[in-house]
Amino acid sequence: MATPKDHDSGGQGLTHMDGEGNPRMVNVSDKATSARTAVAEGRIRMSSDTLDAIRGGEVHKGDVLQVARLAGIMAGKRTADLIPLCHMLPGASITVDLDFDEALPGIVLQAEARITGQTGVEMEALTAVSVGLLTVYDMAKSLDRGMVIEGIRLLRKDGGKSGTWTAD
Repeated sequence: MATPKDHDSGGQGLTHMDGEGNPRMVNVSDKATSARTAVAEGRIRMSSDTLDAIRGGEVHKGDVLQVARLAGIMAGKRTADLIPLCHMLPGASITVDLDFDEALPGIVLQAEARITGQTGVEMEALTAVSVGLLTVYDMAKSLDRGMVIEGIRLLRKDGGKSGTWTAD
């Protein structure tokens, strides 16, 4: 039976599939520990009135930015529970920042995940962004059901064997 390499396909096969095509957890136990960082972002477009209501603290569910920040952090910590075959990363640090963008109009959310470990934190940063933006939608949907979540993407990752990658 063919067996893929434990952590790096080296261009030969899929890392999350065994020799019979069954899903498996990648073994990262022999990978070097290194400092790893990932930064992701996304946007939610909304009406100017909705943006003004969020900025003014006039959303009846509460402080949209603080709840979205907390939801993003919590989601980043729970990524392994949400994404199949993602490693649990105890001790990962996750920060979430939200900024108003009049040009959208809307909110830009950026998340950064950091860890010293054997596997990257890209999925944690992307999950934090996704859930943070979904929380903005949930908190403000009574004002604007036409909000659009868009542009969720990885901006940068550092660390590990592949080093640094930055989006164009």
